[in-house]
Amino acid sequence: MFGSLDSSFQHAWQAEILTARPLILPARQFVYPTQVEEVERGALEVLVRPQAVETAPFLATCALGFADPLALTGLWACPDPRWMCAVAGGYAYLIDTVTPQQWEQLEYRPVTEIRALPQHGLLIFSGFHGLLSWGPAGRKWKTKRLSWDGIRITEIVGNRLTGFGWDLTSDQETEFEVDLMTGESRGGGYSPVTSG
Repeated sequence: MFGSLDSSFQHAWQAEILTARPLILPARQFVYPTQVEEVERGALEVLVRPQAVETAPFLATCALGFADPLALTGLWACPDPRWMCAVAGGYAYLIDTVTPQQWEQLEYRPVTEIRALPQHGLLIFSGFHGLLSWGPAGRKWKTKRLSWDGIRITEIVGNRLTGFGWDLTSDQETEFEVDLMTGESRGGGYSPVTSG
């Protein structure tokens, strides 16, 4: 499994995605999530070297979400330079590289797209139904449901993000708009189906 590194944000760590588990393991090893069976099968193995003084390197083993080669995989720098986002087959793990016991797995499973917006201090995560943002202090906002199945971001201008979500009731894409500062949205392709 291969992935890329998006270093749009300044970061206080170096990381390498390994093609195989190292024969000699570092003294510090962390598995994400901690309660998972057979995590090594297809897991994303990342050797992380924090730049903090007296902080030893560690191996981060991130459980694979989906084995589909089109599923998002890679590393992203976060708005907080200590934090790293590792994505393994659409499952996103945000990890404090100085204190790797502090981490969070995003609720979107899978994450379908990540946009780094340094000018806003945000990472934007797309799922099938909505958007979620992560700022320097952690999670900042989550939109209401914008789509029945699939989000397509088309433009980011100023503090406004626009895109399309699919509406089951009309069987077409509908435009939405999100305020990047608050997560407030209007439009979108989600209208509840009512019987009657």
